[in-house]
Amino acid sequence: MRRPRHLSAEERALWDQVTRADAPLKGRGGMSRLPSHPVSPVAAEKPVSVDTRPPLPAFQVGERADHRGTNDLLSGLAEDRAGLPAPRMDAKALGKLRRGKLRPEARIDLHGMTLAEAHPALIGFVLSSHAVGRRLVLVITGKGKLRDDFAPMPTRRGLLRHQVPQWLTLPPLGPVVLQVTPAHISHGGEGALYVYLSRRRQG
Repeated sequence: MRRPRHLSAEERALWDQVTRADAPLKGRGGMSRLPSHPVSPVAAEKPVSVDTRPPLPAFQVGERADHRGTNDLLSGLAEDRAGLPAPRMDAKALGKLRRGKLRPEARIDLHGMTLAEAHPALIGFVLSSHAVGRRLVLVITGKGKLRDDFAPMPTRRGLLRHQVPQWLTLPPLGPVVLQVTPAHISHGGEGALYVYLSRRRQG
C-alpha cells in the first residue's frame, strides 16, 4: 500500500497563501473546492461616497403659487370690466340691471351646446326676441368646466362664456344689441349674461 506523501515546507507555504486569499466555495456533496479563477489576495475596497449636504425639506409642486385665480387664458366679462363696451343704454336702467332689479323677459340656455350648435341658436333667439319687442333677455352660457389649475400650460375655461359676448357684438346681432353685461347672482352670476335690446322700429 502506497503511503501518502507529505507536503514540503515550500508547498505548505504556497498552500497557506492560496487558502488565505480565497474563501472556499461549497460544491456538490458539501465538498470544498477552490475557485476556478484565483482572486488577487489584495483587493482594495472602493470608498463609499457620503452626501454631506443637508436634506431638502418636504414640499409639494406649486405650493407657493397664487391659486386665487385660474389658468384661464382669457377672462370673461365678469373678470374683465375694462373689456366691456361703453354703455348704450340709460345709466339709471343700467344700474338697476347690474343690481338684478330688472327681470329678463325671456331666456336661452346654451350650456352644454357646442359652438356650432350655440351660434345659430343664439342668433334665432335674439332676433326673434327683438322682433316681438322684448328689451331684456338672459343668455345662460355656464361658467365652464374647471380644469386642472396645476397644468403646465394654461387652459381656456368655458368656450361659450368667451365666445357669446363676441357674437353679440357682430352682425347680425350687433345692430339690435344695446348692452351686454354679466348677470346678477340671482340670475346666474358669471355663468349668464344680460342682453339689452334696442326698441323695434315701428313699420
